[in-house]
Amino acid sequence: MRPARPDFVPDPSDSKAEMMTLQGEVAETARFDDDIGVDPATVSVSAEAACDDDRPLVAGVDQAVLDDRAVSAVVCLRGGTVVERAHAVTDLSVPYIPGFLSFREGGPILAAVAQLESTPDIVVFDGSGRIHYRQAGLATHLGVVLDVPSVGVAKRLLCGRVDGETDGNPEGWRAPVRADEAVDAPAGTVLGYAYQSRQYDSTPIINPLYVSPGHRVGAETAVDLIERLCDGYKLPEPTRLADGHAEVCKNEA
Repeated sequence: MRPARPDFVPDPSDSKAEMMTLQGEVAETARFDDDIGVDPATVSVSAEAACDDDRPLVAGVDQAVLDDRAVSAVVCLRGGTVVERAHAVTDLSVPYIPGFLSFREGGPILAAVAQLESTPDIVVFDGSGRIHYRQAGLATHLGVVLDVPSVGVAKRLLCGRVDGETDGNPEGWRAPVRADEAVDAPAGTVLGYAYQSRQYDSTPIINPLYVSPGHRVGAETAVDLIERLCDGYKLPEPTRLADGHAEVCKNEA
């Protein structure tokens, strides 16, 4: 799987101003509505779907850090079956800066994705999509670079405001995340959703995920997809397995 828009590949040597300019161009190019090419209702990670070749192929992407190197992992699922795993170990040349994650992790992730023989229908990234200061988080940036339907799933809210309280909500709860003054979008624009994928009946309380469209997926469809991809865990199965694969590869590196 190779970049469809190599001109948008993040360059960690860019200045901050150049990074911001590129993010603006990415956001203008991104599609925040549905152009998936598959029926979202057919997405599943259930065991019953394990042998169904008609199910969409969904990839999860995550990373582990080993000293000054990134261990980027991709796991592709069709239904409940892992079809392919890939990884790459590459140097990290810039520190983590909120809002510029794609310039730190983008190159390493593209190196891992290039190892795939499969072509995913949907890619789920551990990171933000449209919930981003310039509407161009990791899932949006790399979704545009690869021109693949993509969704971002973050464990914390980078920016924007949630409609309602986020503490202690029941499993299945969701609420829009809207643009505020920190976001380069009209105030009130729905950037994504806070989504309670799992909850205990007692303490400790599990915090929600923050789900947003990356590219070629609308906000409501993005959270619907993540709901279908969670399988009893807080994280959606594709990124949960990618996280595990990254740790295995890190230990072997």
